[in-house]
Amino acid sequence: MRKRFVGAVALTAACSLALAGCGGGSSGGSSSPAAGEGSKAPAASGKVGVILPDSASSARWETADRQYLGEAFTSAGVEFDIQNAGGDKAKFQTLADGFISQGVKALMIVNLDSETGAAVVKKATAAGIPTIDYDRLTLGGGSAYYVSFDNVAVGTKIGEGLVKCLKDAGKTSGAVVELNGSPTDNNATLFKQGYHDAITKAGYTVADSQAVADWDNTKAVTVFQQMFTKLGGKFVGVAAANDGLGGSVISVLKQNGLAGKVPVTGQDATDEGLQRVLLGTQCMTVYKAIKKEAEAGAKLAIALAQGDKAGADALATGKTADSVSGKDVPSVLLEPQGIHKENVKDVISDGFTTKDKVCTTAELKAACTAAGIS
Repeated sequence: MRKRFVGAVALTAACSLALAGCGGGSSGGSSSPAAGEGSKAPAASGKVGVILPDSASSARWETADRQYLGEAFTSAGVEFDIQNAGGDKAKFQTLADGFISQGVKALMIVNLDSETGAAVVKKATAAGIPTIDYDRLTLGGGSAYYVSFDNVAVGTKIGEGLVKCLKDAGKTSGAVVELNGSPTDNNATLFKQGYHDAITKAGYTVADSQAVADWDNTKAVTVFQQMFTKLGGKFVGVAAANDGLGGSVISVLKQNGLAGKVPVTGQDATDEGLQRVLLGTQCMTVYKAIKKEAEAGAKLAIALAQGDKAGADALATGKTADSVSGKDVPSVLLEPQGIHKENVKDVISDGFTTKDKVCTTAELKAACTAAGIS
């Protein structure tokens, strides 16, 4: 955070009275039921605060993470409040101030950037509140725990998936374009590391590599259009870091009569991404079992809310290096799965989405049937 933030008395009072966080409005909050309303009696009265980053960079935050985290907390009978910063760093800070003033027993965050996140982590730590970095590591922040996927492995799946698509199309060499995630997101750096290595080791070159600020899909259209013009469309494939960016790439390719002819990757296994994979305009995506990630994060937070630090420590069996602090962060890291047309059904059978959400048109219904989705 470039400005020091101070929890003013008026703001603290307003946060305490208005919501369980300070983030009403469209981003909303999902609080747990009162004690005793969950399926299990709470073992402790500690509350967990959660701050999600936005709803624009990926649909997952509101459609998956909020739901699965809420279900896990409710099942354990632990009081919680899930808020969304809506991509606003000032709101992220305000939400954190509210949770800290309430004295939550654990604070789980998905940072908007490491600078903002680190300021929040340090303030929470000073107040005796352990923090959990969820999905994105806050560089230099010093969070107690980190829960995510092996993000270099996610990038490797993207790169290997693109190479498979290129070879299946008979393109055994040539130039590839990389459309990367936000430069302020450490995950984007790790994704790029994974797919860049996989692509270059397979013998392809990288003609251009650009980052998209804030994972903004609208900005991505402009960035990729400029890359396309600069290269005169002379590239064989596009490593796009998630499904949103992949959709932006495909919109530009469509305008140039190349949709489905140039392999494009993605990540997150969104409904739109899966639909494009089935229709052949996107060659693959990466499925991250977000329910498992949410459940892992919730287990850590629940242990902390119940005063069981030893239990939390026992859950975080991995280590992730913080390149800024030079320290290892106790971690829970999950493995991703590459998704091509032939195994889209795996995402549906796992319960992440449904046939009705993916197979929505006559064309898609035919593609779903051909892919064994019934």
